[in-house]
Amino acid sequence: MPQVAATTVLQLALLLSAIPAQYLISRWSGSTAAQRYHATTRLRRIWKDWSGSYLNGTAWREWAEHKTSTFREEGPGPGGTPEGWMLDNDQGYFGASRAVRSPRPPFVFLRVGEVVRERNGLMVGVVVGWDAELHAPPGWLSKRPSGPQTQLERVTGVELEIPTLEQYFTHFNGRQFVMRTWLREIYPEDEEDEDEEWPR
Repeated sequence: MPQVAATTVLQLALLLSAIPAQYLISRWSGSTAAQRYHATTRLRRIWKDWSGSYLNGTAWREWAEHKTSTFREEGPGPGGTPEGWMLDNDQGYFGASRAVRSPRPPFVFLRVGEVVRERNGLMVGVVVGWDAELHAPPGWLSKRPSGPQTQLERVTGVELEIPTLEQYFTHFNGRQFVMRTWLREIYPEDEEDEDEEWPR
């Protein structure tokens, strides 16, 4: 069997695509001179827009520089992590508000510092905050099923090794992570009481 070079395959592909391309161009541009003129003008405008934005290396470099400078100026929050963004977002999404959560509503059954697992067993994590009512961006709300708290179950005696946990907790006491002072001030009733019967 003869060997076919890559350049030959490319030439053949270009030749075979020429006929459908000609057909599409003729259908798109119209049959009268005025229609062809407007189609050509529209095509040139599209090309100019694309070459000035999507196909322009300078535009991409400026966009990247702008994003990195914004990141450096504002920073993602404490520790330079996405979790830091959650902590200091202006809207208070995902339990990130600095408002004190007291009194603790009876329907909030998880406490800050507890290790949790999704009921389907795919993810584990540690509770770093909660709100009495769900407070999240509208786009996120439309993608999540209702009742996210009911999809979690408490896991006891498991210490997770997540680097960002040191921002929130001092250590693991064998049952849950112990909150740092600033977090304890926000969630004063979530602190573990040694005499309290721990719900299962």
